[in-house]
Amino acid sequence: MSIRLRLTMWYSGLLAITLIGLGISIFFLVQYFTYSTVKSQIEQQVNSIGISGTRDFFERLRLNVNPNTIKGEELYIQVVNYQTNTRSTTTNLRGVDFPYPANSLHLQEGYVTTSVQDVPFLVYQRPLVLPDTGETVGLLQVAAYTGREERLLSHLQSILTLSILTAILIAFNFGLFLARKALRPIENVIQATNKIENGSNLSVRIPRGNPNDEMGRLTDTLNGMLSRLETTYNELDEAYKAQRRFVSDASHELRTPLTTIRGNIDLLEKMWQPRLEEMNQEGKQVVLHAEQAEMSLEAMRDISDEAKRMTRLVSDMLSLARADAGYVMEKTSVELLPLVEEVARRAQLLPRTVELRIGDLSPLRAVHVIGNEDYLRQLLFIFIENAFKYTPEGYVELEAMTAQNQAGISVRDTGIGMNSVEIPHIFDRFYRADLSRGKTAGTGLGLSIAKWIIDEHGGSIEVKTREGEGTTFLIWLPVSFPQEG
Repeated sequence: MSIRLRLTMWYSGLLAITLIGLGISIFFLVQYFTYSTVKSQIEQQVNSIGISGTRDFFERLRLNVNPNTIKGEELYIQVVNYQTNTRSTTTNLRGVDFPYPANSLHLQEGYVTTSVQDVPFLVYQRPLVLPDTGETVGLLQVAAYTGREERLLSHLQSILTLSILTAILIAFNFGLFLARKALRPIENVIQATNKIENGSNLSVRIPRGNPNDEMGRLTDTLNGMLSRLETTYNELDEAYKAQRRFVSDASHELRTPLTTIRGNIDLLEKMWQPRLEEMNQEGKQVVLHAEQAEMSLEAMRDISDEAKRMTRLVSDMLSLARADAGYVMEKTSVELLPLVEEVARRAQLLPRTVELRIGDLSPLRAVHVIGNEDYLRQLLFIFIENAFKYTPEGYVELEAMTAQNQAGISVRDTGIGMNSVEIPHIFDRFYRADLSRGKTAGTGLGLSIAKWIIDEHGGSIEVKTREGEGTTFLIWLPVSFPQEG
């Protein structure tokens, strides 16, 4: 049910209750005042009527109405004598009997309504009591014909019922119209939202009406929200610009090793160019001095190291660029134990100053995961190389475990560790936990790539560390169960 219809139903319901209450009040007020006139006439007749009594041979009291005290012909009088079990009436009541109590016990004075031959009457009854003995000997009934009043009230009831129904029907339709007009700003909100959704145009604003009512304030609030969304969108655009700046910074990082390579190459050229010219002029073989040979070897080592560093940086940037572009890895079922054993064997050849311990890898036997074998291998190498880099003495241990359909691979070192403030940032790009200490070299991209690989495989990572006591990275990957066959 729409808001417009609910509002109209509530409005119409409240109006119906109000009109019904008002109609009932009007009906009973008209009834009261209509019968008040009749009752006034009856009471005047009751107070002025004269009743005489005579005793018969058997000392029974006869009751007679004094005709001189009857006013008009619109009132009907009946006197019931309980001693003689007879009644006397006015002439306009001939042939008509008003019902009355069979005995004089528990007679009460007051008005009653009755119907004689389908003709409505309002009857006032007063017991006739002997003043000397207090005995009730008769009953005085003064009645008035109320057919006109009944018809008037019946017509009034019909008019009120019809009027209330008509008013509710009109109010319902008019209420729908008013609700539609009042809620039109919401339609504007929906239309503006559809424009934004379909066209991705955050500059669209909802038209603002003149009244500063609730809908106007709602429109202002929504326009403010759209403004903030536009600002956020622009901030995201700034973030993309920052990403481009990141590429620029990375280019700067690449420029340094390239400069070193070019400098060393120039040095080699300057060292060898005079000798080559001398050889061409004299035509004889030139013997290299030991010092020049050492400088040449040192320059070539620098070239090699910087070239390797540049290669790693370019590889890392390529991985992050793929992550930013939404690259979807090709995944297959990978058996973990052979992969981890291969990584452990190759890790023994990495440059390091500490021992690599291979713990218990048997929990990974026959354990498969859905993943990319190359990226999983890169993931493990990142953590092992990182452990070697930050462990000046002690050892690095590789171990495996399983728990609740998860395969865990632990890389633990006894290195420099980290404090609790650094942990939330270690997976940020270019973040270096030991940057201020300057103990190790690196770009700060390895753990960012590792986090991307873990996320792509639906895994998670736990970090346990204490400054000066080492760090443990625990990688969890969801286990798949290949079909047997």
